[in-house]
Amino acid sequence: MHVLQVIRHRAGASASMARRWALLALIGFYAATSAHAASLDPAVLPKIQAATFEVVAAKPLNDPLTYEKPLPLELLPFQERNDKYFSIGTAFAIGNNRYVTAGHVLQVGIGSLWGPPALRDASGNVYAIDKIEKYSLQEDFVVFSLVKPPANAVALEVDTSPSLNAVVYAVGNALGTGVVIRDGLYTSDTPEDQDGRWKWMRFSAAASPGNSGGPLLDKDGKLIGIVLMKSANENLNYALPIGLILKAPDHLAVMDQRVPYQLDIFDTTQNNILKDQFALPLSFADFSAAYTKRFNAYTDTQIKLLLGKDADKLFPRGDGSSRILHSAARQSGFPGLIVRSTTGDWEVIGKSSKKIPLSDNGYVTAGVAKSNILFHLRKPDNLAASALYGNPVMLMDQLAKVGIFQRRVGSEEIKITSLGKPATDTVHVDAWQRRWQVRIWDMPYMNVRVVTFSLPVPDGYVTMMRFAPGGHDYDSVADMNVLTDFIDVAYGGTLAQWKDYQKNTALLPTPLRGVALDVDYGKRFSYRTHRLNFSFVPSLQKIEQDSLLMLGFGFFDDHGKVVWDVGDVQVFANANDPDQINIQRHVAPSADLDDDFKSEWNKLTHQHHPYDSVAQSDNGEMQIATTAGATGNATPSVLYSVGVAVDGTQPQPAMKAKLDGLMQNLHVDDH
Repeated sequence: MHVLQVIRHRAGASASMARRWALLALIGFYAATSAHAASLDPAVLPKIQAATFEVVAAKPLNDPLTYEKPLPLELLPFQERNDKYFSIGTAFAIGNNRYVTAGHVLQVGIGSLWGPPALRDASGNVYAIDKIEKYSLQEDFVVFSLVKPPANAVALEVDTSPSLNAVVYAVGNALGTGVVIRDGLYTSDTPEDQDGRWKWMRFSAAASPGNSGGPLLDKDGKLIGIVLMKSANENLNYALPIGLILKAPDHLAVMDQRVPYQLDIFDTTQNNILKDQFALPLSFADFSAAYTKRFNAYTDTQIKLLLGKDADKLFPRGDGSSRILHSAARQSGFPGLIVRSTTGDWEVIGKSSKKIPLSDNGYVTAGVAKSNILFHLRKPDNLAASALYGNPVMLMDQLAKVGIFQRRVGSEEIKITSLGKPATDTVHVDAWQRRWQVRIWDMPYMNVRVVTFSLPVPDGYVTMMRFAPGGHDYDSVADMNVLTDFIDVAYGGTLAQWKDYQKNTALLPTPLRGVALDVDYGKRFSYRTHRLNFSFVPSLQKIEQDSLLMLGFGFFDDHGKVVWDVGDVQVFANANDPDQINIQRHVAPSADLDDDFKSEWNKLTHQHHPYDSVAQSDNGEMQIATTAGATGNATPSVLYSVGVAVDGTQPQPAMKAKLDGLMQNLHVDDH
């Protein structure tokens, strides 16, 4: 995840960047401050107004979204609901068909779901951008021409040596309601943060959303700077001296800016500099392509560098991974994200915050892990697995039912009931050979894309979601591609759901293709892999369509290679019957682990309580367990605990008979 507010405002900045941009934040994202009335000579006002423009982007003509009711657009202000354009900033003329705006204003159009940026004058005439002539990422400006400039085009006169403490005027498209002029003082100069390569002009004239890219004028109406940023904590704003724009090389786009990058699995930030350049002039489309190519390449490089740092300690390598590699497989259908803690150990985070019911026994659980929204969708019983997995509209329509998508119109929040078809639909295979369905949906009204990585599981879906601002879907997908390798989730469902799920062979993770289930309702249950096989009949436990099978997948060392495979098998009589069979894989603890691991392993190897085949009562049910595997091996490396639980009170002989019956039909071939 990039942390570059000079390009677009995004969450997740490192502490230093957060402090920096708390002081220097884009004007377009902050509310207006109070200001004195402008008092420029009325004779220069027509020239200023003729040279200053709104930067606009066309509103999308088509909306793929479906709403719970017609949008009450009458609640919007008249101008907003009737304007065919979004107002995104300000620009001004500096010469014969040469115009300037803030770089971040123009960049709203890169990868946007709106129309390309254009200029609009006070009469409502719209002018298309022709060529990008010069650009600076770090100084945050762009110079460009228009296809057909205004017939009465006027350029602002320039003063490259303004005086400190003099009166200045900030001119801009304040709050999208037309060009407004407000006065203040030019108070000081402040070195830019990265290397002090230039000095920002600080001024006290008020600036409002939309002022970005507008001219800063002296008392005579001469151009002295371009308004770019606002202080969040003081009534002081920031402009780039116009002399820097005039001296910048023509026909060149320069990128030389520190662009921090983060991945959610780490608590550190990569702080490198995006340094590149390319030749101009270019059309806006070609400029966007050239810019995007370099920014995406920088993204790929940062990910590679982050993962390459301490590669010998990256999960599942290094001592910090030991606890996960030696712990019991996690039996949760809600996904968890494996992250590195401040101690250097890897741990699983992510909890569901609420469970929202759907029809026909379906439900959605939702939660958050770092920058990601996580879901577990238990599909309704009347929805076939093939229909769900094969039609992405079905997935998002189910999630939309819980109200996660809403559009504000005036004072109302209107529920979005469908996102329609995704713009893209691909498959990503992670390091553990799990097949994620990657879909991107457009939400044009807010210039946002919804990015989802969805993992088909027997009872429905596990989904990781992000909302990516227009032009940021590439780095969102790049981040999430990495994160899939760090997702921990169990696979569970009713026996009927498992049968339905396993028909979709193309979507099964490779380890699950090696799981052979043979279920004959009311007669026999059989489970077989290259590690373990067992079977039982109804006299041991009910075998019905709604019986539950939970496969807890763990990460563990398998003869020198870490694999993701089944580490815990639980079979329940049904969701309302606590009768259970549990067979769990255990690994001999490594020397660096604490005594809790070693104590548990000692109980397993010596069949001490609770693995002594003696029944005990716990929370209203009887439990009995033993161990299996590595017969005759004095120092086993892998053992399985085998347990049976029955509701109510049962005598020892009855419980022992159940356990013996299970053990007779169980074979371990794992060491």
